[in-house]
Amino acid sequence: MLSSNHKGNIAEAAITLEAMKIGVEVLKPVAEHVRYDIAFDLGNRILRVQCKWARLTGDVVCAHLVGFRQTTTGPVRSTYSADEIDAVALYCDDLSCVYLIPIEVVDGQSAVQLRLRPAKNAQRAAINWAEKYLLSGAVAQLGERCHGMAEVRGSSPLSSTPSADDEITVGAHLFRNQFGYWIERAAGGDEILITRRGRRYARLGPPDPQLATTDTAPAPEPAADRAAPPPDSARTSS
Repeated sequence: MLSSNHKGNIAEAAITLEAMKIGVEVLKPVAEHVRYDIAFDLGNRILRVQCKWARLTGDVVCAHLVGFRQTTTGPVRSTYSADEIDAVALYCDDLSCVYLIPIEVVDGQSAVQLRLRPAKNAQRAAINWAEKYLLSGAVAQLGERCHGMAEVRGSSPLSSTPSADDEITVGAHLFRNQFGYWIERAAGGDEILITRRGRRYARLGPPDPQLATTDTAPAPEPAADRAAPPPDSARTSS
């Protein structure tokens, strides 16, 4: 059975690897006993990240957010605040998935739960959907928010000139709730990768990338032919 320290080391390594895969520069503090484990260099800011091991319980990804540290007066058990870290990253070994949660979502909390599927009691309020916090999409949103922008940039969020292979990753739940928005993005030439339960599920893109346009307004109706009779009128011969 893995010890808590072993789980923490695995989680940190897995989170670092996944961040590097999507083009994020990962930094490691030299000093020990700081409140964050690693940092993400987003170009315009440094994101302090606390790494946690998460377990899968039914349809819920669960993680404890309590930290232990030694002080001059002895060990201290405490939660995390926005003064100490900017985000919590979770690694769920059961799903082989990494999630990134902004600190404002979990500030001061001793635990967090991310739901994979709707609850059996049909509860919808106060639910954190796991797919919303998948690493690639969450990093992109944080990066854009730093620039004052609302859009998600894609799976290579730090690239200033996205290549043809860039794609936007979005969970099925968020895609369903914002269907019109993602349709417009696809019409504008973006490739949308839809994930479900942490796995690649479907892809949405423009019908013809060469002709894609962000102008999604309906085309004007052709002018009526005044010489033609109304469609429901009967023709009479003279």
